[in-house]
Amino acid sequence: MTVVTKTTRGSPRIILTAILVIASLALLLVLGTWQVERLYWKEGLLADIAARRSAEPVPLAEVEKALAAGEDVEYRRVSLSGTFDHTKERHFFATFEGRTGFYIYTPMALTDGRMILINRGFVPYEMKEPSTRAAGEVTGEQAITGYARSKLAEKPSMIVPENDLAKNIFYWKDLDAMASNAGLSNVIPMFVDADAAVTNPGGWPKGGVTQFDLPNNHLQYAVTWYGLAVALLAVVFGMWWRSRRSPDMPDGGGR
Repeated sequence: MTVVTKTTRGSPRIILTAILVIASLALLLVLGTWQVERLYWKEGLLADIAARRSAEPVPLAEVEKALAAGEDVEYRRVSLSGTFDHTKERHFFATFEGRTGFYIYTPMALTDGRMILINRGFVPYEMKEPSTRAAGEVTGEQAITGYARSKLAEKPSMIVPENDLAKNIFYWKDLDAMASNAGLSNVIPMFVDADAAVTNPGGWPKGGVTQFDLPNNHLQYAVTWYGLAVALLAVVFGMWWRSRRSPDMPDGGGR
């Protein structure tokens, strides 16, 4: 009679515990499965980027056409030519090969009068001013190859400072702000990163600064979530087994 009373009183608690365990297990499995899906997506993206990097450069007009059609043109190799306007270069705060400095975004005037911002490459912090690297301020028509970058306004997180327009220092890429700050109009809605094949007199800016090493930790995350699910099941089984062996149960202690 005592055993029946204890079991009856414990039933709501047991049901609530079971609901919480099932809900937690379902959540962990959903998170693990989501990370597996993200893993396949990221691997596909990395393979696509690798294919684009090894492809031959295509004319700018072809990339523009794809962009206008809503296609993803990020990291597509592109070739173009035009004249740089070094008086309106913008400075993007960056680190490269362990050094702090800036990526130099310089407007290039195309033959049809439009402008496009070219990331010509990296210069050390002390070479921010063009006068410190005058040899690299190339004149006349220049032909370059590089990578299309269509992500135009991406502030990575709240901790990244706001762009300092007064000092011409950008902490995150914002094409509209760069173009407006430089007094540009009729700007093509993408950047181009000059590749390592583009060399400048004096060595600066140094091209080939595009970062391709996208983090891919989804397998680790999936293993973590699935591992927690297994651990939860192990804890529940251990508690159940312990309760079965408890002397307070009708069959406890082998009685």
